[in-house]
Amino acid sequence: MTTRQTVEGYFAALKAKEGWQSFLSDDLVFTSFTNPVKTIEGREAFLESTKRFYSSIYSFEVREVLVDADKACVLTRYQLKAPNGSAFQSDVAEVFTTKADRISSFSIYFDSAPFPK
Repeated sequence: MTTRQTVEGYFAALKAKEGWQSFLSDDLVFTSFTNPVKTIEGREAFLESTKRFYSSIYSFEVREVLVDADKACVLTRYQLKAPNGSAFQSDVAEVFTTKADRISSFSIYFDSAPFPK
């Protein structure tokens, strides 16, 4: 698969709410560039630390996909529901690196202000 196919496959599976985890490499490195910056190594550690976020997604829109060789930047808009039921929106820049048809690194940039404290 190309980088575009891998990343678009991830988002298609995320929209279908099944199989998106299979697009992540076992040695995934994830970085969240919020304050403080947080890095997580390994797919299982990533899935454990982000399960609250993924479970709060009720819809999203891929707004733009930019690809250069094994790197992709995707601009997304997530519609999320907090545990208390309130809804909010988050615009995110997601930067991916792919290797062997899997996402090997994944970084996100977003404003954390809309998220419930």
